[in-house]
This record gives sequence, structure tokens and C-alpha cells, in this order.
Amino acid sequence: MSGVGRFFLLRLLIALAFAVPAALPARAVTVQDVQSPGGITAWLVEDHGLPVVSVEVVFRGGAALDPEDKAGLANVTASLLDEGAGDLDSTAFQSRLDDLASSLDFAADRDTVSAHLRTLSAHVGATFGLLRLALTAPRFDKEPVARVRGQILDALAREKRRPHAVASRLWWKNMFPGHPYGRSVLGTPASVAHITPADMRNFVHARFAKDALIVAVVGDITPAALKPLLEKTFGSLPDRAAPGRVADTVPRRSDAVMVADMPIPQSVVVFGQEGLKRDDPDWYAGLLVLDILSGSGLTSRLALEVREQRGLAYSVSASLNPLAHAAVILGQVASQNARVAQSIALIRGAWRRMRDQGPTAAELEAAKTYLTGSFPLNFDSTGRLARILASMQFERLGLGYLDRRNALIDGVTPVQAKRVARRILDPDSLFFVVVGSPVNLSGAQRVNLDE
Repeated sequence: MSGVGRFFLLRLLIALAFAVPAALPARAVTVQDVQSPGGITAWLVEDHGLPVVSVEVVFRGGAALDPEDKAGLANVTASLLDEGAGDLDSTAFQSRLDDLASSLDFAADRDTVSAHLRTLSAHVGATFGLLRLALTAPRFDKEPVARVRGQILDALAREKRRPHAVASRLWWKNMFPGHPYGRSVLGTPASVAHITPADMRNFVHARFAKDALIVAVVGDITPAALKPLLEKTFGSLPDRAAPGRVADTVPRRSDAVMVADMPIPQSVVVFGQEGLKRDDPDWYAGLLVLDILSGSGLTSRLALEVREQRGLAYSVSASLNPLAHAAVILGQVASQNARVAQSIALIRGAWRRMRDQGPTAAELEAAKTYLTGSFPLNFDSTGRLARILASMQFERLGLGYLDRRNALIDGVTPVQAKRVARRILDPDSLFFVVVGSPVNLSGAQRVNLDE
């Protein structure tokens, strides 16, 4: 059987295995727009099957807004928000969470700072109260600041020994030179060392505001119960975040292969090119094309060529990665040092064939069946569904997106898929970063690990 035939058969069998039972919960998801008396909005999915509530809070504006000499500020601040707030020091704050059988975590990425809350419905009011304190009255005491700063500095030191972390850092730095997207979210040892509690307080006051706020709630709570919690938790935030701008940009066009030498038996490769923004009219066609070419399962063209037919790697994948101010297609593979050159050649060749020929009709239908049938698996927990609701708001997809999403995928035609493959795939702009000890990579650019 040909590679295309195997793709179609495997993808169809996988999709049919769960399409019927998973379709029922998808139809049961009803998203409600809940507004507090003061105008705080949250998207809610009620689920009274278990006494659990999950909340995703997102603020637009993340590490890309960090001053260059304070790179890592968003991450340091987020890491300390649950280390004491109001009258509760770090130990008392964490003990209170434990007493409530609740979890509250904060994180920063390039475009956002987010909070992830999970609690029993009986304790939802008290846990929302801790969230309010963390957002409005974080303490940034000396001991937790020193401890967390040390943890981040240790993480930065460990990254220098982790091949994938090095490859990823070099890829972003070289694809976005001089732009905040080219910097690590963690910052650098020098910048992290100079971030002060005053910087963190200024960050909180500047970034945590109502006009930047996104709230998603899933679980055992009604709109009537949620409205006063929204008002009490977020009502005292400033109306508007401080001015801050990240320039729209595109990744650098390059077909180079960059190598950072590390004495390991298997090289790690990160590769990619410019991608599609989430609001691009060709998004759904691009999603299907990339899934067929390089999806994370075992049935994509790259998986069949690189793993199944030649055994060059355990896994290989690439996907659309939209950001607020740019978009990339980002992939990864790992191969034995002697076979890295072959893996790179196969990836570039598969990229070129998909660009020139597009997917077959059979591949397109199989990918549609898989992507629409597998989508309800994302609803298997309140936390995952809350993250989806927050992402829908961040991307401005609209309240009814869950109902429209599969139809948008099914509506992609073979002609459209071929056109979009020609539009977005550029094998001559695939930039590869290799970390390891590869051989026979002629023309590769050698760089130091620390560059």
C-alpha cells in the first residue's frame, strides 16, 4: 500500500474509533455569556456532574512587553503571584489553598499572563477571594522573591544543557532578530538578576486591567452565582492597561541550517517558517494541509517517510503556531547524528511536494474526519474546556465557535487546499537549527551554544 493509502486508512480507522461516542458531549456544550453588574464578562459552561469548578483567567500582554533590560519580568511576576498576597504570606497563602482543596497557578508566555484555578464548588467563593488578592495585592516578600529568582536562574542554567531548549532558543532568536519574540520568556541570567519587587508591582498595576481581561469558567456553578464573584474578584481592577505596543512582524526568511555542537548521540532539530495568523481566511485549509503533511500522529506524510519507512526518528511533526503579532509553522525532529542530514532532506522534500501538488482528495477527507471527530476529546475535563473558552475569546472567534468549527473544516475544498498549500509552504524558507553532533551537513552554519 502506498504512503498516501496508508495515511487514508489509518486516519479513517482512528477517527471512526471515537467519532460516534465523542459526538454526544460536543453537542451538549452550551457556552453562556455572563456579565456582572459592573460589566465584567465571563464565558461559562455549566457542568453539574461533579462538584468542581475550573477557571481560566487571561490578560492580554505578556513577555513581549517586557523592557529589554528586564526580560523575564512577566514570568518572574507570574511565578510570584501565588507566593503571598494581602495579609497572607507565602506559607499562609499556600496553606489556605490546601485547606480549600484548591489549586491556583499563574504563567506567562509571549502574549499573555494567565491564571489557572480549580476548586470544589463548595469553596468557589473563598478560592475566588485568593485569586482577587493575588491579582490586586501581591506581596513580593524578600524570601519568596529570592527563592523564585533562584529557581528561574537554575532553570536558565539547565536549559543550556537541554538540546531542545537550546535549539528552540536559537530558532526564535534568529527568526525574530531585534524583536521581542526573539527573546526567551524566561529572560537571561543578567536581566532576571536585576528585576526588583518594584518592577513586579509596576507590572501588576500596568497590565492587570479590565480591558485586557478574559475569563472562562467551566463546572458546577450557575450564572446567578458567578456574577457577584466576577464583580468582587475583578471589579477593582483598573479600567485600562497601561499603553504598551508590540510591533507586528514576520519571521526572517532563511533556508539555512544552523548547528550548535553538543556531544550527544542523537541530534535535536527545530525547524520552521512563516505561518498563518488565526484570523486568516485560509486558516482551516492551512490546518488541514499541515495535519496531512506533518501532524503529530503516525499517519502524516512526514511520519510515514521519516519514521515508518526509514526509521530515522521516533517522531516528527510541525504545526501552525499563531501569535498575537506574527505567525509561524514550527516543527521538531530528533535523529541519530549520522542520519540528521537525511532527515532534513526528507522534510524539505516532503514540504516541496506538498507545495507543488497539494493533498489528495482522499487525504483531505481523512484529515477532515480525524480533526472533526477528535475535537470533542478536548472537552474531557473542566480545565481543558476552560482553556479552550479562553483561547476562543483571545482569538475573538465568537461565542458560537464550537458549533461552527467542524463545518468550517468540512467546507474546505480540494481546490482550496491545493491553493493554500502553494501559498503557505516554502521549502526554501525552512530554517533548521540542529543541536548535537551531526555529520555530513554540508554548508551548515556553526554557532556557539550560548549565541
